[in-house]
Amino acid sequence: MDGTPSVDKLVDVYIKIRDAKDAAKRAYEEKNAELTEQMDIIESEILEVCKATGADSIKTPHGLAMRSVKTRYWTNDWDKFYQFMMDYKAPELLERRIHQTNIKQFLVDNPEVLPQGLNVDNAYSITVRRSK
Repeated sequence: MDGTPSVDKLVDVYIKIRDAKDAAKRAYEEKNAELTEQMDIIESEILEVCKATGADSIKTPHGLAMRSVKTRYWTNDWDKFYQFMMDYKAPELLERRIHQTNIKQFLVDNPEVLPQGLNVDNAYSITVRRSK
């Protein structure tokens, strides 16, 4: 051998590192969920104080708590929402990103068509699976 590790050894080390990452991620997610739950309880209590006092902000020696309204929009009927966008010529109501699976299938189904402005990046990657 020329001093280069064998692919078998590289795969073995890769799987060990991936397992360690997964364990670290699980531990982080468990602790993060616990802390988020605690913060949610405290947030609810502060919201109750704001509601009871009619305050939108409360300044304390430790910091400032501010109450604000967050609004989120979604649809349960995409066909009707698409029609609404067409009726009002408002495509800007959607975020600008390309659905990767759908554009890939479109290009497979329509090899003679290449949308103007479409960029494509192909790169090799490695997938490592554990032996049974």
